[in-house]
Amino acid sequence: MGKILVTGASGNVGRAVVQSLLSKGALVKSAVFKFKSELDQRGEEKVLFNFADSKTYGPAFEGVDQLFLMRPPQISDVKKYLFPVIDFALEQGVRQIVFLSLQGVQFNIFTPHFKVEKYLRKLRAPFTFIRPNFYMQNLVTFYKEDIGERSEIFLPAGNGRMAFVDVRDVGEIAAKILMEDGHLGNAYTVSGPESLNYIQVASILSDVIGKTVNFANPSVKEYVKRMRDQGADEEFISVQKMLYFVVRHNFSASTQSDAETLLGRKPRSLLQFAEDYKRFWV
Repeated sequence: MGKILVTGASGNVGRAVVQSLLSKGALVKSAVFKFKSELDQRGEEKVLFNFADSKTYGPAFEGVDQLFLMRPPQISDVKKYLFPVIDFALEQGVRQIVFLSLQGVQFNIFTPHFKVEKYLRKLRAPFTFIRPNFYMQNLVTFYKEDIGERSEIFLPAGNGRMAFVDVRDVGEIAAKILMEDGHLGNAYTVSGPESLNYIQVASILSDVIGKTVNFANPSVKEYVKRMRDQGADEEFISVQKMLYFVVRHNFSASTQSDAETLLGRKPRSLLQFAEDYKRFWV
């Protein structure tokens, strides 16, 4: 068995995938935009990789026969930045591409994830799709400041419900798919055990943190203005608008059994996540 190249290895999901793979004895190459000291503690091989720089592709794919592919949040033009990586991987004989997609992607053809799935199918690539729901860890990354300092969740989600999933579970699932046979051509919808709207999320966080967290429920216009005021670029804003369109229309509302089947246990609940990550908000 060759090496597994994990893109986005320094991010929340990538870290979880690498850690799960290493625990199973896999040979891992972590593709990172720049070296960070914390990666040195994990034991995998590290390689500099940039979707926008084709000169980094060769060293990254040397000795690799499987790819965990995820779209960087700031990239919306997947034709320009992800398709060439897919083409290169196939030219190198990669035997499996596990793409981190999105729950409900089949209902929203405007998402970057839909375009990547369509391209992989068109090429008849050896793909496996993981379609996770919204990540619980977003609450301690993108929304940490709003929750911890302003005691609010400021998202244009309406009354939409989501079956939030813990990236630790996604990491275990990805590792299982990469280390086992029988997953080519499959698409797994990965959710948590419960479907919640942001009013319920705010209530759970309030109980755990010990102070009231409110769901502000701004309009899309208000949300975009705040993001621009905070310095977010237009590509990122565009992707976020599409994602919360999915939320408002309940395309991510349903719980699915794939996670429990693949994990062999129930996935982590939002309450368990909040208790584990409480330190980020207090």
